[in-house]
Amino acid sequence: MAIEKIPTHIYSEIGELEGVIIHSPGNELENMTPENAERALYSDILNLCVAGREYNEFRGVLQKVTRTFEVRELLTAILEDERVKEDLVRKVCMHEGEAGTAGHLMSLGAKQLCKALIEGLPLQQNTLTNFLNKERFALRPLHNFFFTRDSAVTVYDDVLLGSMASPVRLRESLIMEAIFNNHPSFKTTTISAVDKKVKGQQVSIEGGDVLVAGREILVCGIGSRTTAGGIDYLMDHLKSKNEKQHILVQELPETPESFIHLDMVFTILDRDVCMIYEPIIMKMNKFQTVHIYAEGGQVKFIREVKNLPEALGKLGLDLKPVLCGGSDDQWVQEREQWHSGANFFALGPGKILGYARNVNTIRALEKSGFEVIRAKDVIQGKADLKKHEKYVVTIEGSELPRGGGGARCMTMPLSRRDIV
Repeated sequence: MAIEKIPTHIYSEIGELEGVIIHSPGNELENMTPENAERALYSDILNLCVAGREYNEFRGVLQKVTRTFEVRELLTAILEDERVKEDLVRKVCMHEGEAGTAGHLMSLGAKQLCKALIEGLPLQQNTLTNFLNKERFALRPLHNFFFTRDSAVTVYDDVLLGSMASPVRLRESLIMEAIFNNHPSFKTTTISAVDKKVKGQQVSIEGGDVLVAGREILVCGIGSRTTAGGIDYLMDHLKSKNEKQHILVQELPETPESFIHLDMVFTILDRDVCMIYEPIIMKMNKFQTVHIYAEGGQVKFIREVKNLPEALGKLGLDLKPVLCGGSDDQWVQEREQWHSGANFFALGPGKILGYARNVNTIRALEKSGFEVIRAKDVIQGKADLKKHEKYVVTIEGSELPRGGGGARCMTMPLSRRDIV
C-alpha cells in the first residue's frame, strides 16, 4: 500500500496545523556537563526527568490536534536504506572532521546509528591520543535538537535547511535534509543554506528567525544566529520563484541569549493579533526594522520602516499587539521574555500554545479574549479544543524554558490550511 505523501505547505503562521515534526528530548540532554554547557549553547544543564514530563504535555497536546512525527522514528526509517545511510554518514564525518569514525558508524544498525547521531558517539579509548583526550565523544550529542524549528523551516511549498550559526548544531540540518529528501511521508523540495556564501561570507540562517506572515510576506530576524547574508540568500531564492516578495527584517540584540531569534520577541497569534516584546519591537532603540521588496526577479527597494506591526499593516496585515509581560513594566517584561514569554505556537487562528509560567503574559492574553486551557485538561479529555474558538493552551514550564526556547521553537510545521 502506497504511503500518502504530505506536501509541505506553509503560507501563514496561524493556518490550521496539518502536520508537525518534533523531537522528544532524550539522553543527549544528560550528556552535558557544566563544563561544556556553554559550548552546547546552554547557560545551565537541564534535568531530563523534569524536562521530559513537561515535554510530554507539549507533545500530548499536539497529538490531539494534528499528525505528529518524531525525528527519531523518521531518521531510523531512512537509515534502513544503505545508500541514504552512507551519504549521511559521509556528510556528517566530513563536516565534523571525523573521517576515522565512518567505518564504525556504517557498521551500526539503523536504531544504533540514529542513537549515535543524536545522543553522541563515545570516543573509543583505543589509542594514547584518545585516552589522553579530554573529550568524551567523537560525535558530540545534539543537545539542542528538540528545538526542531531552527534546522529546517517550511517556507511556502519548500523546506529551507538552516545554516546553523554554531558548528555544534550543523548535524541537525544534515539529518533534516536526509529526512526530507528520502522519507516516503513527505513531498517537498529542499533548499539548503549549509555551506552557502554571499559575497564570500558564510551565511547563517535559522528557522526561529523566519516567520511566514502571508503569501508574499516573510518576517525575519538578524542577530546572533541569522546574518544579513542569510536573509540575502533567502531573498535570492524567493525572488527567482515569486513574482512579488516582501521581507520585513528586524535587527536583534546580540545579547542576552534570550534574544537569539525573532520568535523570542515577536509571534503572530491570530488574523489580527500578535505577541511582542515591546522594548525591541515598538520602542525607540538602535535596532533597525527594514523592508525589502522584490518584483519580477529584482529587488525594487530596501528601506527602513518604523516597526513591524506598522509595516505589516501597510501590507494589509493589521495586528493588534499583546505585550509580553502584560504591561509596560519593563522589569516584568524582561523576566517573562527571558523564559520565552513571547514564543507562542499557533495550532490554528487564535488557537495557541505556550508556557504557563509567564503568568502576566497569559493574563494579558485572557484580557484579549483568549480562553486559558491547561494542557493537562486537554490530554485527559477534560477540555475539548474543538468547542473553543479562541484559546491559549498552557504547558508546564519550569525546566524546558531553561533550554532557551518555547512552543514555537520546539515545532517544525509541515503544512497548514490556507487562511480564508
